[in-house]
Amino acid sequence: MVEYFEFFIDRMDTPIGELQIVADDRGSLRTIDWTEHEPRMRLLLDRYYGKGRYALRPSNDPGGLTGAMRDYFAGDLAVIGRLAVETTGTPFQKSVWQALRTIPHGTTVTYAQLAARIGNPRAVRAAGLANGQNPISIVVPCHRVIGSNGTLIGYGGGLPRKKWLLEHEGAL
Repeated sequence: MVEYFEFFIDRMDTPIGELQIVADDRGSLRTIDWTEHEPRMRLLLDRYYGKGRYALRPSNDPGGLTGAMRDYFAGDLAVIGRLAVETTGTPFQKSVWQALRTIPHGTTVTYAQLAARIGNPRAVRAAGLANGQNPISIVVPCHRVIGSNGTLIGYGGGLPRKKWLLEHEGAL
């Protein structure tokens, strides 16, 4: 029997654009992305759950996640560390995404440091690729990873958003 997933989607305005929040029926965050990147979000959902094997149902604040994200943008930076997330991916991707959640707000790490955190210091490029495939931006804080020379590189939501998020968190 083929598994079918029902997810709940909400949208919210933020200071840096409209955000889409997708949760499962247990209130775990499955994906979050900027509205203008909805095709990318759907591509990731297709990849991880199967094309035609999920439905997105409109919902108001699924699992309290929209409210939590409002709190984050209002200044409660720690709230995102308490949110339940559920992702699918390779074991390597999951290890990178788990490591991202250990980066405290107000700090950054390099891609090399991220690779070292997962116990594979030679996998810098692979860690960067997994970072870029992260389906739960902000909450799994891929924006906290910077280039080895301290430059802001590689954020799917765009570098202006990455800069804003890091400034909001006090890392810049």
